[in-house]
Amino acid sequence: MARINLLPWREQRRKAREKEFFAMLGAAAGAAVLSFLGLMLYFGGQIDGQLARNSYLQGEISQLDAKIKEIEELDQTRERLLSRKKAIEELQADRARMVHLFDELVRTVPDGVYLKSVKQAGEILTLEGNAESNTRVSTYMRSLEASQWLENPDLGIVQTQADPTKEADPRNRYAFILRITLSKPKGAGTDDATDASGEPTAPTSATPIPPPPSGGAT
Repeated sequence: MARINLLPWREQRRKAREKEFFAMLGAAAGAAVLSFLGLMLYFGGQIDGQLARNSYLQGEISQLDAKIKEIEELDQTRERLLSRKKAIEELQADRARMVHLFDELVRTVPDGVYLKSVKQAGEILTLEGNAESNTRVSTYMRSLEASQWLENPDLGIVQTQADPTKEADPRNRYAFILRITLSKPKGAGTDDATDASGEPTAPTSATPIPPPPSGGAT
């Protein structure tokens, strides 16, 4: 037999559509919440990873800073060692030069000239002494000019001692001051003044300073 629906069918359909709408709205809200939570977790992981990388980089930078500081200290130590090495080499060269210098001073001093003091300031050598006459001083300067290790003799002063007739020793009649420049001949090395152990050896050509003559000035 036929059934007749006496209920309002339009009202039922509207309610059904409302239920479907709220169900879809709830599903969309749930999906949005899940998406938001997923994004939060993703970006949180990214931030944590970046913070971990930053922390690692900071540690590496600190280690590099420590190594750079150590390298700077090593460079300073190297510079100090190089300075000491240079000073030692200069002293070694000067030691050989001093051997030649004293040899030249002995060989170039003529008779009638006597040195009282020898002072060195850098490359300048100041000689103070006495002579029997001006001629002896001129001879001494010519002898210095002929030396390979000494050059540019400059006569600072020559003065006669007070009251030379009363001098007990006429050899001290004239006082003089000479300034000369130390030089090094081309091709001259330091091996000729050192032995196998590195110690300086006395030159074989050196001669002793002549003793003062017993006579008067010539």
